[in-house]
Amino acid sequence: MSDTDPSEPTPPAEADLVELATKLFALARAGDTDTLAAYVEAGVPVNLSNDKGDTLVMLAAYHGHPATVAMLMERGADADRLNDRGQSPIAGAVFKGEDAVVAVLVDHGADPRIGTPTAVDAARMFDKPHLLELFGATPEA
Repeated sequence: MSDTDPSEPTPPAEADLVELATKLFALARAGDTDTLAAYVEAGVPVNLSNDKGDTLVMLAAYHGHPATVAMLMERGADADRLNDRGQSPIAGAVFKGEDAVVAVLVDHGADPRIGTPTAVDAARMFDKPHLLELFGATPEA
């Protein structure tokens, strides 16, 4: 005899969850805003992170998708969540030269002074005075 109630839904297998998570991270990397939004609205955690600590926001930011980043931020994503290497989404966007993503993150309150390196440090390193001005920072350390 089984202790399980046949009316209870069967939880998804671990392999199914891994497959879904892989798909979600690919959607963030590709900037598939509408599909990713549907998953988030259906209950996927907006701050879901992978085995490296990269969140959906981090992946969308690093791969240059301002609309996807904005959608995630509007649904409560943490703009300042660092990955396992201490990197922030805004610093990743500065590093990749994704100024539109940087602007979205700043508009949603991202702190350019957290992480290693900080977004401010990255802007100095890559000689981006317009970003330093946006961050309220000076060209010198």
